[in-house]
Amino acid sequence: MSAARVAELRYYPVKGLTGVSVERADVLATGLRHDRNFMLVDPADGSFLSQRTTPAMAPLRVEVLADGDSLRLSADGAEDLVVQVAYDGKRRDVSLFNKWFGAGVVQDAAAEEWFSERLERPVGFVRVTPEHERPGWGVHKGLTGFGDAHALMITAYSSLDGLNARIMEAGGEAIPMNRFRPNIVIEGWPEAHTEDRLLRASAGSLEFGYSARGIRCAVPTVDQATGEKRGPEPTRTLAKYRRQPDYGGGVSFGIKGAVLTPGVVAVGDEIVVHEWLPDGADPAPSVR
Repeated sequence: MSAARVAELRYYPVKGLTGVSVERADVLATGLRHDRNFMLVDPADGSFLSQRTTPAMAPLRVEVLADGDSLRLSADGAEDLVVQVAYDGKRRDVSLFNKWFGAGVVQDAAAEEWFSERLERPVGFVRVTPEHERPGWGVHKGLTGFGDAHALMITAYSSLDGLNARIMEAGGEAIPMNRFRPNIVIEGWPEAHTEDRLLRASAGSLEFGYSARGIRCAVPTVDQATGEKRGPEPTRTLAKYRRQPDYGGGVSFGIKGAVLTPGVVAVGDEIVVHEWLPDGADPAPSVR
């Protein structure tokens, strides 16, 4: 099998907003440093906001500044706003998918107003608490911040190439990898969906393990540059060959992963596979 390497690294400071591409990343137990530490919520009940129902979130940008203690909020047609991070202080109840319930540290009111103006609805803005400890699920459970349920989303270019070939064969337009909002993108595997078979691997000083298939919702149909829904692709094509009966019939692309040993990873690092799933088996649903 051809050598595989890290092609892209990306973290998402605020769940559901634009990702930040980096050449090198510190990876903590909860994923890439700064990944999904912040979240937008409904101020009425604390439930998280998502591109699933609010696609206009996609092009909003948040940058963690060099001091690590402040954020720059930016969007096309809007003035930038710099706010200080509140690591602790006033808290509010928050939830994800009505399955995880916890607390978030309330952030600067000016940031909430800025997001509310951009999204044309009331918005709360929170950060994980200092004691936040949320386990994932699957083969390797690991920990996560405000991610859906896992520390890492891992995809491969060969899988995207295979998907786009099918989309274009049906008369559609190829889609970019950012539709799947990955943390780690792998290049060098000739076969599509090789990542499905990973059980335990490393890159740089990071060791990570397979948690579960990446079951996709409606977010990949959202244009990440404009925040507009673009129709049925890639979900329509994935539904033709990537249905997962063991996951309730959802369609999959990429895998969810757990951090086994925190470390540093860089673009160009070789992916060293220490263990493959036997015969392509997927034990995740039975150990959820």
